[in-house]
Amino acid sequence: MTALSRFLCFVVMTVALARPIVALESLRSGAGARQSTASLDAKGWFEKGKSALQAGDLAAAENAFRRVLALDPNSGAAYVNLGVIAMRRKDWEAALENLKKAEKLAPRMGGIRLNIGLVEFRRQNYAEAIAPLESVVASDPGSTQARYLLGLCLLFTERYAEASKTLEPLWDQMSNDVMYLYVLGIAANSAGDKELDEHAMRRLLQIGGDSPELHLILGKAYLQHAEFDEALKELQNALAAKPDLPFVHFNLGMVYAKQGEYEKSEAEFRKDIEIEPDVAEDYEQLAQIYLRQQRDEEAEKASKQALRLNPRSANAWYVLAKVRERHKDHAGALKAIDTAAKLAPADQSVFFLRAQILQSLGRTAEAKADFEKARTLVLEGEEKDREELGGRAVSSPELKQTPN
Repeated sequence: MTALSRFLCFVVMTVALARPIVALESLRSGAGARQSTASLDAKGWFEKGKSALQAGDLAAAENAFRRVLALDPNSGAAYVNLGVIAMRRKDWEAALENLKKAEKLAPRMGGIRLNIGLVEFRRQNYAEAIAPLESVVASDPGSTQARYLLGLCLLFTERYAEASKTLEPLWDQMSNDVMYLYVLGIAANSAGDKELDEHAMRRLLQIGGDSPELHLILGKAYLQHAEFDEALKELQNALAAKPDLPFVHFNLGMVYAKQGEYEKSEAEFRKDIEIEPDVAEDYEQLAQIYLRQQRDEEAEKASKQALRLNPRSANAWYVLAKVRERHKDHAGALKAIDTAAKLAPADQSVFFLRAQILQSLGRTAEAKADFEKARTLVLEGEEKDREELGGRAVSSPELKQTPN
């Protein structure tokens, strides 16, 4: 993704798009299965599990659906609901495992593929989310939630023309939504579709008015271009209009961090966590602040919190590596920085740190190779920044979030 499109690429999803699909009926495990005592017991436990899930009692629901599986190991619906329970707990690995089992047992149940796509989206595995979401859209072209998520995944994987084509049919349902219009404009602009880009932007300006979401967009734009006074003004306008608008505090924290006002920055990230407690980027930024201030224990704790929410956070792995290197845990530092390098293979700071760690371990030849790789990445980055408007993009977690 180019620097310009990365800068544009964020949004708060304000419509209820991403709710997991619950299996409400127990799927029979065999054609013409007889109503044995075991099957009747399984049906009874399924109903108990369904009621507990609807009441929000996840522990009781899990127990009931596991009893269903003990009686009927081929119950795809039970696995679907175990997947949903894991999704509500934000245990994405367990959710995916259960949903994959459900898909094998009930391949025609479209809600399973939608849930798999949503789980991959929440894990930030956007490329892996595309196939299941495409399958849902192919079988149900009118599925707003699947189409929007698919459009976002295509956008994140730089398939701009496909993203634009996928998102445009949502116009009738969503053209009164500021953030949808913004995302559509991003996709169209990046795909070179000037007409659609201008159409979306005209509509955005027409309906945006004095909305807090539009102030958030403008604040982010000024932040990207290092116009910090204007960014603060727009973000504070958004906050005044809607104090609980997610990610306003995150971006205020970014402004203060860019200005070196770390106490104010930390306070803003903490406020954002109060509103959106499961955003890994808040903890990533706190970890960076603590690292700069040599508050190593807090930096490590914040990094681990970020990784609990997003194990693919290269920033958090980098901070962990830096903290461990400072404390002469070279082996632990190398393990962490190796993970960061896999996740961010074009980040020069990762390879500079890896080279330093390797040097400390006496692996001089490998350290030299990483120093050279880091130097090459710096030169490539400088060239790219000259070619692109806006330079390096500011972290934008907003577009990656889905409503509960």
